[in-house]
Amino acid sequence: MIHLRPLAGAILASVLLTGSVAAPAAATTHETVAVSSTEAAARPGNGKILYDRISNGRNKLRVKNGTSRDAVVTLVRGRSKAISVYVRARSTASVPDVRDGTYTIFFTSGYRFSTSRGRFAVAPSYQRFDRKIRFTSNATSSTVVTLTLNRVRNGNARTSGVDPRNFPA
Repeated sequence: MIHLRPLAGAILASVLLTGSVAAPAAATTHETVAVSSTEAAARPGNGKILYDRISNGRNKLRVKNGTSRDAVVTLVRGRSKAISVYVRARSTASVPDVRDGTYTIFFTSGYRFSTSRGRFAVAPSYQRFDRKIRFTSNATSSTVVTLTLNRVRNGNARTSGVDPRNFPA
């Protein structure tokens, strides 16, 4: 496994990752969302798939969240949202069946997630990895990508803040 320097509190590691990644940069965009206590009461379970259009692949995505905030990681293929997974604070979640393709990875974190609105109600932040991730598989191998959503020494994956209106919902 390759360990990369975090950027904006995130690290990207991939078994099949090649090429260079730029030095870290910090970027976060915040928004306030009004959500009733009833909407936010049903906190999704760790690893809950919130949206899925890419099942039946042979690749694997692992997300480690060592922060005190819950997170939602979303993969976008082209301009289409492909999958979103909920990762609770201080937990690890996996998506074992990602299809081959190149994905942009977005993530949002915060407190009091509203399943009906698909957003955090308290202290949300919105980011994306600057580098796209490619999943490939064949008869004998597949890609395993691990994202770590907290600072990791010697990581080097960059992220950028995303306007909440442009975040894939």
